Amino acid sequence: MRGSPRSAGGATRRTFLLGGAVAGVGAAAAVGLDAAVSASAQQQPSVPLNGEVTVPFHGEHQAGIDTDAQAHVALVALDLATDVDRAGLQRLMRTLTDDAARLTQGRSALADTEPELATAPARLTVTFGFGPGLVARAAAPAPSWLAPLPAFSIDRLRPEYGDGDLLLQVAADDAVTVAHATRMLLKDARAFATTRWVQHGFRRAHGTERPGTTMRNLFGQVDGTSNPVPGTPAFDDVVWVREGWLAGGTGMVVRRIAMDLDKWDRLDRPGRDQAVGRFQSTGAPLTGTDEFDEPDFGAKDAVGFPVIAEFSHLRRSRPDDTTQRIFRRGYNYDQTPPAGVVSDAGLLFVSFQADIERQFVPIQRRLDELDLLNEWTTPIGSAVFAVPPGCREGGYIGEGILS
Repeated sequence: MRGSPRSAGGATRRTFLLGGAVAGVGAAAAVGLDAAVSASAQQQPSVPLNGEVTVPFHGEHQAGIDTDAQAHVALVALDLATDVDRAGLQRLMRTLTDDAARLTQGRSALADTEPELATAPARLTVTFGFGPGLVARAAAPAPSWLAPLPAFSIDRLRPEYGDGDLLLQVAADDAVTVAHATRMLLKDARAFATTRWVQHGFRRAHGTERPGTTMRNLFGQVDGTSNPVPGTPAFDDVVWVREGWLAGGTGMVVRRIAMDLDKWDRLDRPGRDQAVGRFQSTGAPLTGTDEFDEPDFGAKDAVGFPVIAEFSHLRRSRPDDTTQRIFRRGYNYDQTPPAGVVSDAGLLFVSFQADIERQFVPIQRRLDELDLLNEWTTPIGSAVFAVPPGCREGGYIGEGILS
């Protein structure tokens, strides 16, 4: 009997056909299983994504002040074109407000050429601040504190990190969201203003730490422990302006503080704790065990010296006058260092307070006079802005002085 034909691998035609049939059954079973898994997944409750979370744009106050700080921020200062008058400012702020309201709710800007990038707001907020030049163009009365800060001996200010007519604080938990929103808003403004400076900052990524955890700066120290809590009367007293066109708004200080991490590396842990007045490990004051323990500035060590030294940052920044308080909302920065240096990093210090002259300046003067932390930190940028109140739906930011 003549043998059956075989393939090059030696398999018979019957085996090949049988194997194909079995494979077909297996594939069909796999398809069925996949369909069943997909159907089951669709029946399961979906896990909410942080990218879908929105922060309301409209309201009495602008978002991005009492909002829990997001992971990423872009601070953008603009200089107005010389021909922009009050009417031009109205058009600019109407356009910026409209697109900011859209983007923060996960909708694309009106002239958005990449609308797909707007679908994940990730708690996006856009906060606008008015510099002295913009308020003057609007022919509005400026608060007495809306001016460059007094000169401090520790400052080494660079013009590329200072001043500005209009500030955009664009913050979200996603860097792509921040980049896209910033670009859309700058496209809105390009006929009215030019970019003066942009500063990018970051905190821990969303989900890395429990909500409410105090930020740590790149020295490893907790930064902002004594902040008033949003939603409390104490916060309202510290932050919100009560009268005039700025009622419901606030004053904003932006300081770029270079931190010499390479020099800080040479300081031992006890020295770090003494310089700051807190234990780096826990954030507790040197007289306590928990971060939020009230420091005891009267406590003495075994030889009679203050446990929390007079030169410590905690002592110098904590006023005896309780009206001298601020709300801090800072970010870290880290950029490419020059040759021979390990890091070029620091803090984007951002604070909000109703009266900068009365609340912020006295604190900064004490730090300027005697703060051991000045050995490792240098302010290199400084700017002051008036942050108008929020707006109703259909309104725009700044209408109190522009309408």
